[in-house]
Amino acid sequence: MKTGTGAAPVSFGRSLLRTKPVDAIVAEGGRGEGGELKRTMSLLQLTLFSVGATLGTGIFVVLGEAVPKAGPAVVLSFVLAAVTALFSALSYAELAGTIPVSGSSYSYSYATLGELVAWVCGWCLLLEYAVSVSAVAVGWGSYLSAFFDDAAGFTIPAELSGPPGEGGIVNVPAVIVVMFATFLLLRGTSESATANTVMVFLKIGVLLFFCAVAFTAFDSGNLSSFAPMGWAGISAAGSKVFFSYIGFDAASTAGEEAKNPRRDLPLAIILSLVIVTVIYVLVGLAAVGAMHWERFDISGSEASLAAVLDAATGRTWPSMILSLGAVIAIASVVLTVMYGQTRILFAMSRDGLVPPVFQKVSPGRRVPVANTVIVAGLISILAAAIPLGRLVDATSIGTLFAFALVSVGVIVLRRTRPDLPRSFRTPLYPLTPLLGVGFCVYLMAGLGGVTWVVFLLWTLVGLAAYFLYGRRHSRLAAGPAGKGAP
Repeated sequence: MKTGTGAAPVSFGRSLLRTKPVDAIVAEGGRGEGGELKRTMSLLQLTLFSVGATLGTGIFVVLGEAVPKAGPAVVLSFVLAAVTALFSALSYAELAGTIPVSGSSYSYSYATLGELVAWVCGWCLLLEYAVSVSAVAVGWGSYLSAFFDDAAGFTIPAELSGPPGEGGIVNVPAVIVVMFATFLLLRGTSESATANTVMVFLKIGVLLFFCAVAFTAFDSGNLSSFAPMGWAGISAAGSKVFFSYIGFDAASTAGEEAKNPRRDLPLAIILSLVIVTVIYVLVGLAAVGAMHWERFDISGSEASLAAVLDAATGRTWPSMILSLGAVIAIASVVLTVMYGQTRILFAMSRDGLVPPVFQKVSPGRRVPVANTVIVAGLISILAAAIPLGRLVDATSIGTLFAFALVSVGVIVLRRTRPDLPRSFRTPLYPLTPLLGVGFCVYLMAGLGGVTWVVFLLWTLVGLAAYFLYGRRHSRLAAGPAGKGAP
């Protein structure tokens, strides 16, 4: 193989491992075809973007699945999951401050582990973002219907709130929430960030309202036999609730639209994880204190928080407020996750690995309009017409894979470019990134066989796409930076 500049032949294996210089990645920041992204996001907006992507359906449904595994010790399960997420968050914070661009773990992998690994990472992120936001959009209809039922005795017909095969014809609410997020994203990053800030404050307020009401019915007797299943139960519930922390890295996809990315990105990532952890622990403690843990298995996972409020008050209006909070929470998640996916595609397109349409920036709005519309269309189709089922679990393995690569990337970049300016350094290096890799691999190994099959099939499809398109159009191979550098 030869590069497009007539450089010396490069072996096939070395060409797959060629890395993109950090200086080149940073220099391209914000630039797309037809214009540049606009730097408008403050530290507060970046932090709440990550909180918005993380604090969503998970906390509204996860307790019903986790409490029966751990009992009242589910509070410790949230702490365990937070510690696990923290190892990855610290690695993300270092690389986000060192390479402040939109590609998140895809760009970090490109700079440290090579083009092929970066492609696989980006491909996994596409699965994570597209399927997860589709699943979240699907759930929005059920919460919206629950709110209408409590407020006005009206429910959305099943034919219009579910996909084919699950009693419906088309999931109209799912399309509506995706279109709402698309409208905000097309108006501009500043407008999207402002809307997300409002929604995040509202859903935090709703969860604090839940805690205030639940604590009025707090009974210390419900905490007796605190850990009935022992450490095994705490660990099992920790694996379940870990996925409620996915999304804290959303700030890293805004590297090219942050006002002060080297300072603000690491802070936003760490702050968002702290905020989410405090809220999760408070909600968990309030819930198991207000309702005996054995009743969670009976109440059902999807109604766990509502069941706690019913048990605490015996009235329907608190549940109505909670349903409203869930509606707001899901809309915020759809907005922030769609934003993250469009920015990762933007970075991949700029590198030539996906078609150039994804990096076209509107000169007026300074956002990737075509990219956003295409992503919205694909997500709407998934959410409206396809029963996602167990495919949703595959998003977890893709996320853990990306997290592990980021931790490896910290180690590689410390060795290859110790001279780079780093606004944040991962403490207890190299122990912290090594623990991050170990915890991610541990959780990946515990996932089911079906999840692994879906992950491997998706990876094979991605490899085919890379060799048929990405490798042929790679700008690193064709440009001066791609003169066979591994």
